[in-house]
Amino acid sequence: MRSWSIGAIGLAGLAAIVGASYSSPEALLAVGVLTAVGVGIGWPHFLGIPARKTLAVLIGLPGVGSAIGATYLPAPGFLDWTPSFMAAGVMAVFVMQLIRGTGQAQRLESTLGSCAGVMLSCLGAGWIACFRFNGVREMLLVAAISAAIALLAGLIRWPDRVVAPLGVIGAGLAGPLAGLVFSDIAVLPAVIVGVVVGAVLVSFRRLVILRGESLSFAAALGMGLGPVAAVGSLAYFIDKLLIF
Repeated sequence: MRSWSIGAIGLAGLAAIVGASYSSPEALLAVGVLTAVGVGIGWPHFLGIPARKTLAVLIGLPGVGSAIGATYLPAPGFLDWTPSFMAAGVMAVFVMQLIRGTGQAQRLESTLGSCAGVMLSCLGAGWIACFRFNGVREMLLVAAISAAIALLAGLIRWPDRVVAPLGVIGAGLAGPLAGLVFSDIAVLPAVIVGVVVGAVLVSFRRLVILRGESLSFAAALGMGLGPVAAVGSLAYFIDKLLIF
């Protein structure tokens, strides 16, 4: 698949998150679980590392647990279980690599890359926490719209030195505009959310460019959903620090 498919998958994931937030907490949980599963399945394929089926389980399950915890834990500790799931996932990856034994192909790359995948999978629970934090969809919408602008900028087939600033600036402008239209969020927090979200997403675009190979659907799925999952927790913590 071509690199633009990653952006399309990311946009579809964002649309599913926003749509589920207008439906029910259970629907948002289902999207969170599917996102974690998608990251678990796709991330090892993107990295091109061995033992992909086993690593898919080790990466996806902590994210599923984090999403469940963010849905049902009482306020304000929506993400209290997330660090524990991250730690458990990282330990499981190390144990798995020990079982594989020394001398195995791409052992270091597999370990480090899988640990990063565990973190991305678990950070997706931030979208659920962001929704539950103040009981409205304000920051969730601002973050999702900013992320969508950055992903759309990433679809432009221009040099990265042009697309990267464009994505960050576009997301930074989209944040306050979305805040003014859809909520009463102050300009400063909305700008910060937009800029941070844009910077994260254009950084992941750079990873795709550096890989420089045609992607399978599974690889595009993991790379499309991974950064989308990450920006959910960013939006939640910025919301928590700057608004309340």
